[in-house]
Amino acid sequence: MTDASKFTCVSPIDYRYDSPELGEYLSEEAFTEYKLRAEIALVEALTAREICPLEARNEIVDAKWQVTVKEVYEEEDRNHHDIRALVNCIQRRVSDRAKPYVHMSATSFDISDTANAARYKDVMFDVFLPKLNQLEKALIELSLREANTAQIGRTHGQHAVPITFGFAIALYVERIGGCIVEIRKAAEQIVGKFSGAVGAYNASSLFFDDPKAFEAEVLQGMGLFPAGHSTQIVPPESRTRLFNEICILASVLANLADDMRHLQRSEIGEVGEPFEKDQVGSSTMPQKQNPINFENVKSMWKIVYGLQQTMLLDQISEHQRDLTNSASGRTYVEIIGYTYSMVKRMIRVMSRITVNKQNMECNLASQGEAILSEPLYIILASLGHPDAHEKVRMLNQRAYAGEDNFVKLIHSDKELAPYIARMSDEQRVILSDPHKYTGISAEAAKSTATRWKKKLRRIER
Repeated sequence: MTDASKFTCVSPIDYRYDSPELGEYLSEEAFTEYKLRAEIALVEALTAREICPLEARNEIVDAKWQVTVKEVYEEEDRNHHDIRALVNCIQRRVSDRAKPYVHMSATSFDISDTANAARYKDVMFDVFLPKLNQLEKALIELSLREANTAQIGRTHGQHAVPITFGFAIALYVERIGGCIVEIRKAAEQIVGKFSGAVGAYNASSLFFDDPKAFEAEVLQGMGLFPAGHSTQIVPPESRTRLFNEICILASVLANLADDMRHLQRSEIGEVGEPFEKDQVGSSTMPQKQNPINFENVKSMWKIVYGLQQTMLLDQISEHQRDLTNSASGRTYVEIIGYTYSMVKRMIRVMSRITVNKQNMECNLASQGEAILSEPLYIILASLGHPDAHEKVRMLNQRAYAGEDNFVKLIHSDKELAPYIARMSDEQRVILSDPHKYTGISAEAAKSTATRWKKKLRRIER
């Protein structure tokens, strides 16, 4: 099959979760383009070493612009080898004098692994990281805006002690900021190779006394550094680290989406996805406004998680190389594609998310003064009560049983009277108003958001 339909994929990433801006780097056409660039980088290095004549170099560079992915695949259908097909397509466009310099001293994965490393690095810096920075900025602004908005904290799905909504968001500012740093670092460190059929520079050492220096010259033309030691394939660890960092980011995004989805539950109602005027939530229940983007992000994370396992399995290759990653290795781009789609969706919702402060107040007040149990227990303990935790627990049991409200039980308890008399004014205020017991939530939210705002500016320079 050689017509255009061969390049129309059936994966939903291409027709439902597509990001056309990634096509320049991750499509099959882009992969062919990057392999052509690797062939040209080789010819340029051969020319610089005065092995390839300038006239031959010019022919090969001109030919590069004429080769199409369709033609390469048609040739591969004939000879059943992707890189030899690429080489043949170049050679048929140049003179006999230039033909020997096409692919000279290279093995297939000098071209393929180098092309992959270059496009993964380029897509990170050109497209992926700038978009991720947008999400980080949206979260920073949300955290600063809501730094003082009181909210009940939750552990184990239960009400805990008060925080602020800005504090909750600041956690994700920190986590995603860390992902930005690590993805940048991993992308910088991804390596290529040009060391021949088994990695021992057998072919290039026929021409050069310094084949490793020649390798570095070829890879410089692709914006890469060489692996310290390779076989026919580049050691997979630098690539694996990059994709692992992307997968870690996907997990953080899924966690944020999950938190927001639960806060949007009908019985909680503290946040809401933006809902368009003509948007439909259900085919049968017109009132529904479902958290579709948050749920979609978590769904795509499941795909990324599965692909990560495949990538890790591909770290194993027998001896100097086997072909057990030939099919699975082509799916790595989907990790980038799906995670990038997750980032875009989170920008869409987190930059326009609605915060229902009234519901946050209601939920904070829903357990009444019982959420003051922790500060009461700690203050009593600090004042010398021998069994403060148990005392407060029993007061809560009486309040739950309907005997009276928690604060009245505290002040009517004769055992506690001497401790209450020794409390400071500040402690008494905290025990009368849950809003006063948010620790340093507001300050921490502002500090974290401001710190990452400054760091992001430095990163983007």
